[in-house]
Amino acid sequence: MNKIIVSVSNDLSTDQRVAKVCNTLVNGGYEILLIGRKLSDSKEIHRNYKTKRIKLLFNNSFLFYAEYNFRLFFLMLFLKKDILLSNDLDTLLPNYLVSRFQGKKLVYDSHELFSEIPELVERPFVKKCWTSLEKWLLPKLKNTYTVCNSIAEYYNERYQTNFKTIVNLPTQKQVEKGTLPFETADKKIILYQGAINVGRGLELMIETMQFLPNHVFVIIGSGDIICQLKEQVVNKKLNDRIFFMGKITPNELHKITPLADLGISIEEDLGLNYRFALPNKIFDYIQAEVPVLVSNLPEMKKVVQQYKVGEIVLNRMPEKLAKQIIGLTEKDFSAALKKAKTSLIWENQEEELLEIFRSCN
Repeated sequence: MNKIIVSVSNDLSTDQRVAKVCNTLVNGGYEILLIGRKLSDSKEIHRNYKTKRIKLLFNNSFLFYAEYNFRLFFLMLFLKKDILLSNDLDTLLPNYLVSRFQGKKLVYDSHELFSEIPELVERPFVKKCWTSLEKWLLPKLKNTYTVCNSIAEYYNERYQTNFKTIVNLPTQKQVEKGTLPFETADKKIILYQGAINVGRGLELMIETMQFLPNHVFVIIGSGDIICQLKEQVVNKKLNDRIFFMGKITPNELHKITPLADLGISIEEDLGLNYRFALPNKIFDYIQAEVPVLVSNLPEMKKVVQQYKVGEIVLNRMPEKLAKQIIGLTEKDFSAALKKAKTSLIWENQEEELLEIFRSCN
């Protein structure tokens, strides 16, 4: 049985894409070891494959990346493996070095256009470092895939690579509704689930909530700007209509998402990474039979236009956006959602993923 070491830079607990990839590989006959990092608030996980978390001295800035890559390199160097699967640019260097030193096969999964993330826009030196690493390593890789066609085409044109597309679709699920830990007073529920970072459109939604007295806004996730958002909510006196649920497990999320009347993914066009984004939350909303409101960006709007499961933002002015949301939540998308959810599932692309690993060289 071929053994694959899968590495990520997160703490494993909420990375649904990596969990799905690992499950597919296990079912395909591979032995998996998934490596990530251990944080102070890391939740216990139980998987049908082996996992390992690395506890670090540093958990942010350059020191985090340096320490994690150093530790990851030496850990993988002395473990048995046949294939290495690197997830994103921040784990690629140690994977590449181990694969070269020991003649092991390397597969690379790019979850985003890492060198173009908004956090690097005002940090030109750091951005240059990541871009240089990308420019050095990507042309050397033979077995690569990413989350959408736009990113695949970008890499293939820029670096003459051969990226394939494995979309971050959810596994097929039956709708199962739980309960919210607060009272919504029969108001319409708008949901955001995902990273709480710059450029996700959350500040805009908080401003928009001033014009939506019959709606509540539920935010699930954690990230860099959560304190800033909570302060904005207090300043706007919207505490009774905007709720932060923090980071929850995928199983808990599966029961909360179907409670929403609308799921949003209204990222800003802050560079190529967001412009080409195809967030997995869009597909999670669809699988939960929740209509979506998405940004007017190529990959997102393609899904909405093709499957008729929601609308594209027409105007990002808060009052006009509120008017669109009111109209949207009064429409019936149930038939289109039921049809779309049977196509947009992980199971429909598992064979293509397995073929990448079977034929890797």
